[in-house]
Amino acid sequence: MTRRDFFRSSSVAASAAAALGAAALSVEKAAHAAGSDQIKVGMIGCGGRNAGAAAQALTADPGARLVAMCDIFKDRIEAKRQEIKAAKGDQVAVDDDHCFTGFNGYKHVIDSCDVVLIANAAKFHPLHAFSAIEAGKHVFVEKPHGIDPRGVRLMQRACDLAKEKKLSIVSGLHSRFHTGYIETMKRIQDGAIGDVVSIEENFLRSPYGVTERKAGLTELEWQCSTQYHFRWLSGDDVPQPLVHNLDRTSWVLGNQVPVKCHGLGGRSSMAEPVYGDVFDHHSVVYEFENGVRVYALTRTTTGCYDEDSSLVLGSKGKASIKACRIWGQTNWRWQGQCDPYQIEHDQLFAGVRGKWAPINCGAYMARSTMITIMGQLSCYTGKEVTWEQVNKSEFFYPPKPEDCQDGMEPPTKPGSDGSYPVPVPGRTVLL
Repeated sequence: MTRRDFFRSSSVAASAAAALGAAALSVEKAAHAAGSDQIKVGMIGCGGRNAGAAAQALTADPGARLVAMCDIFKDRIEAKRQEIKAAKGDQVAVDDDHCFTGFNGYKHVIDSCDVVLIANAAKFHPLHAFSAIEAGKHVFVEKPHGIDPRGVRLMQRACDLAKEKKLSIVSGLHSRFHTGYIETMKRIQDGAIGDVVSIEENFLRSPYGVTERKAGLTELEWQCSTQYHFRWLSGDDVPQPLVHNLDRTSWVLGNQVPVKCHGLGGRSSMAEPVYGDVFDHHSVVYEFENGVRVYALTRTTTGCYDEDSSLVLGSKGKASIKACRIWGQTNWRWQGQCDPYQIEHDQLFAGVRGKWAPINCGAYMARSTMITIMGQLSCYTGKEVTWEQVNKSEFFYPPKPEDCQDGMEPPTKPGSDGSYPVPVPGRTVLL
């Protein structure tokens, strides 16, 4: 049975997480890329997301061993090494010589392992993924898969190279691994709500982790320690959380891309220096070839209404993808449970073990990220942005990832009042 057949069967969809986990655990000790019973795993980035990915990787395969870690900050490495070891015991085998710091630490992690887990500042995701694939390593890479057109094109090259080399590259866009979403999508595409008329995407929440600046940090260290609040590192809020929503949008519409979009955004209340140089609200309207319009909203302010949803409006009803529910002429709700974060690692390691062909998410990961980038650039500039325009653009947030070095001057500095300059829609030119 292929993976596609496995998920097509609704009778087993609800137990997919358990079944895939069991499959990974029962795989015979076949030779993987390194020809050993053990699979050496390395972490690039030691924040909370990659700590979770590492625990999921070690859960997916009893032969997996975490052997290398890197981060800009040494204390983060040590904290996560202890945390993961407390949960996974002897599967954590990272000695002090395999704890690497600085912008070039990723090179040493790649050299040390068979599977690379990448979840650091999104600016570096394409470079680190491409470097790992080029070195013959399997990759899990968190979203977004780039923050600018130049980066996304490099990520697509990484996916194409992985296919040539028969290596796995698995995306952190976990919606594609959620069995309830898969079944909901199938029903929408089979006509359960009629023709899709419009889609509303919401990710309204408080800001990502906000911390006060620690004494003694240089300006570069400060910005790296709170990377979600600096656009040269994170790409801002449309590529960050809304990439999940807009990946689901593209999926609903048969993996189409928008023809054009227009957006608006700015800073309303979160303007203190601790919030860096990102916007605190964005709204983007995407138009697709078939006339469907998608209304994508994200907001990062405190004390406001919050919502995380993907709502599809059709000619015969509507669907909530996040709730796995359809109502109108057809009424249905998925009742199962699953952990898509774990499933993606179960599948990754089953592929590494040879249980099935290597997993390659390249068919959608770069495309969905580019959809968010066109929306972000429209919000910054106040201009309409077309799909053709953004794909031809050479724009990137300087410096290039490969040019980042320890001790360098960051590309943005605070003004006399301590606040950082932000784009001005209608005046800022990026494309």
